[in-house]
Amino acid sequence: MKVLVVGGGGREHALVWKIAQSPRVSRIYCAPGNAGISEQATIVSIKANELKGLLDFALKEKIDLTVVGPEEPLTRGVVDLFESKGLSIFGASQKAAELEGSKAFAKEMMKKCHLPTASYGVFEDRQGAIDYIHKQGAPIVVKADGLAAGKGVILCKTVEEAIRSVDQVMVEKVFGEAGNRVVIEEYLVGEEASYLAFTDGKTILPLASSQDHKAVFDEDEGPNTGGMGAYSPAPVVTEEVHEKIIEKVLRPIIYGMNEEGRPYKGVIYAGLMIHNGHPKVLEFNARFGDPETQPVLMRMKGDLIPILEACIHGNLSRCKIEWENKASVCVVMASDGYPGDYQKGRAIEGLKEVSKMEDVFVFHAGTAFTDGKMITNGGRVLGVTGLGENIPKAIERTYEAIAKISWDGVHYRKDIGKKALCWL
Repeated sequence: MKVLVVGGGGREHALVWKIAQSPRVSRIYCAPGNAGISEQATIVSIKANELKGLLDFALKEKIDLTVVGPEEPLTRGVVDLFESKGLSIFGASQKAAELEGSKAFAKEMMKKCHLPTASYGVFEDRQGAIDYIHKQGAPIVVKADGLAAGKGVILCKTVEEAIRSVDQVMVEKVFGEAGNRVVIEEYLVGEEASYLAFTDGKTILPLASSQDHKAVFDEDEGPNTGGMGAYSPAPVVTEEVHEKIIEKVLRPIIYGMNEEGRPYKGVIYAGLMIHNGHPKVLEFNARFGDPETQPVLMRMKGDLIPILEACIHGNLSRCKIEWENKASVCVVMASDGYPGDYQKGRAIEGLKEVSKMEDVFVFHAGTAFTDGKMITNGGRVLGVTGLGENIPKAIERTYEAIAKISWDGVHYRKDIGKKALCWL
């Protein structure tokens, strides 16, 4: 079968890498892809948000299955478009993807479905937001309502910082149209976890737990990014917490979306804060996480294709997933300056040496080929991912590989996985 993967980051490289292992797959295309993905898939120079271009390509090439990575094409209705032409596509419909596309809508759904989550207010005018901040006090969280590439959440320690953040989002429009509305939320304490699950709208099939690291610097300092690293499994998700997530978060939201006439098929991602064994929902995403997908798929046994098809066709209850009894750690190597301004075009050294290492794979995110050289072409450049018999060994393996890779202006966190060590 022919498969098209939509997107060009580390998550999409992980999907291509896993899909390529299926004996049923004869050819993989990736649009727009990146230099690393080109080693396993045919690159198609169509952007992920060019829906008509993607559709025309899929029809022309008789693509058997399309897998959507990023959130933007989902929220713009790529799944609905493909299905209207009889094409098989994995991902949330436009109505279902609003769970990620609008934080205000997501909070309304959480309230309707009685999910454990932070108290909040939604505002379209600056003054209303500021009055609410003064009333609630700090610390407090300011969120742009729309899509902001994972960077639209600002944790504010003081009232003054929160007001500045509202001005950045609503007045200065640092996140563009995503800042037309803001959601102001209670600041939750605890330990974060990422919980992903496949669903066909009825059955829920969880993936292995993971934990993302959003802040750009060690010890969770600095602004939020799209993610600086992740590990799997996340020890904070105990068996008891896992059951609570399924019964108090995922089942109610999937049922509630069906009741709203927004049946949810695909993968659902719950960003959680866990405190004293109780999960609260921070956000929902309507797609695979990035960088969580990298360590999670490294641990997944078996063929991904039947699971993706079962989500589409509504027979997920027949599927199960087995996991490697190992831990995996992904560390994002980024360009200095990210998530702000950064330079592109820096030559990357050491990739060939790392490719010879066992239990390590380098997923590419922002890379390109120029004059036979691999160069940086984005903020998040590589996701170096290692396996180990436990988290300490996986951390050791991953950073051993990172030490062999370099470019001018490389930046990465040196504490990915540290929180898990407290559970050992």
